[in-house]
Amino acid sequence: MWIPSSLPHSIKQLKNGIDVDNSKLLIENRSMDQKTIRDITEILKEELVPAMGCTEPIAIAYASAMAKSLLSSLPTSVTIYASPNIIKNVKSVVVPHTGGERGIEAAASIGIVGGREELELEVLSKVTETDIEKSKKLRKEAKFTVLPSESGYIFHIRVEVENGKESASVEIAGNHTNVILKERNGVVLFKKDYKENVESKKTDRSMLSIKNIAEYADTVEIDDIKDTLERQINYNMAIANEGLHGSWGANIGSILLKSYGESVQNKAKAYAAAGSDARMNGSEKPVVINSGSGNQGLTASLPVIIYAKDLNVSHNTLLRALAVSNLVTIHLKSGIGSLSAYCGATSAGAGAGAGVCYLFGGRENEIAHTVVNALAIESGMICDGAKASCAAKIASAVEAGLLGMQMQKFGSEFYGGDGIVKKGVENTIDNVSRIARVGMRETDKTIIEIMTEKGC
Repeated sequence: MWIPSSLPHSIKQLKNGIDVDNSKLLIENRSMDQKTIRDITEILKEELVPAMGCTEPIAIAYASAMAKSLLSSLPTSVTIYASPNIIKNVKSVVVPHTGGERGIEAAASIGIVGGREELELEVLSKVTETDIEKSKKLRKEAKFTVLPSESGYIFHIRVEVENGKESASVEIAGNHTNVILKERNGVVLFKKDYKENVESKKTDRSMLSIKNIAEYADTVEIDDIKDTLERQINYNMAIANEGLHGSWGANIGSILLKSYGESVQNKAKAYAAAGSDARMNGSEKPVVINSGSGNQGLTASLPVIIYAKDLNVSHNTLLRALAVSNLVTIHLKSGIGSLSAYCGATSAGAGAGAGVCYLFGGRENEIAHTVVNALAIESGMICDGAKASCAAKIASAVEAGLLGMQMQKFGSEFYGGDGIVKKGVENTIDNVSRIARVGMRETDKTIIEIMTEKGC
């Protein structure tokens, strides 16, 4: 089994596929200060939260449920303003608890009738069969209008509801639960400043680097991350199993297993894809997301879980490896933003490769090369909205992450000057962020134009 020569002596190495997590020694030998450890732990807790269904339609349902709560009765008119990337991500995905319906109007209607705003991204988790019928009725009786947002924000939703004598509106910007305005009958009830490209989450992501992530994973107290990561394991494995054993979308996960067998490499791709199969096509099981995306949460976690089981590592080592995979994904996505033309599965696939690398004993140097290799292989895959084909893109991204890890294992790597690769992992990450955030703006516009053309 591959053990990198640079592995610190204080870390128990894998032997015959079995390891012993030596937490006490790790913690005693740490150099990272306590504040940084606490802040990175908080980042994990902020990002790894449960959500039911694709997060963009869920954000619309959340805003709609909140707007309806400001009225005394159901609305007769509903207007939804959505930024182009929201429209792109909601157009083709099935909204949970709608009987298989897709799109913005379906998300808004079920949010109004059955949404529970206090549950945020699990806003639809308490919907009943009666609510589904009421939602369909509301769609027929009330006037629903969908308009493009002119705010200029990449992530923007505004829901306006009226019932003749009353009116209310709720506005979200920046991320899925960042409410910036609530109004009732023209009176502002809540307002907060929002500036585009200014991080709206409270913990500074700039402290994240491959170096800090590797050290954090080795030294964090397991009890501080256990609940967060065990929830991710339980939720995401449950929906992956549902995807494998049911018929969801294009059934990419089960096709992978039928076609290429039960090797750990193939299972890692299949389970991640299967979770997306179910999630993109209406499963009502929640997932634990990463960087605002359930697909990214599935991609970052499931391959690591599958490899950990195959290697028979301790549960604590699995949790530390998941910390790596999730934090690498967050780090890569922080420079890109939540929505763009760049497929977020690419970042999560690199994160998964980094987490698997950690399971094999890789640390800062090995993880850095894994990430660079994966980004060099897969960067450029476009995001054309949430839909069934996301599962296939996830499989491709996981493959890139695992190949990047195997390249490092055999002493092979891409070097600075090879295309977008620049010497130093953080420089390569910055290059990818620039491509996704700046270089692909026109690509994003063209994708949205194509997706909103008549007949698409």
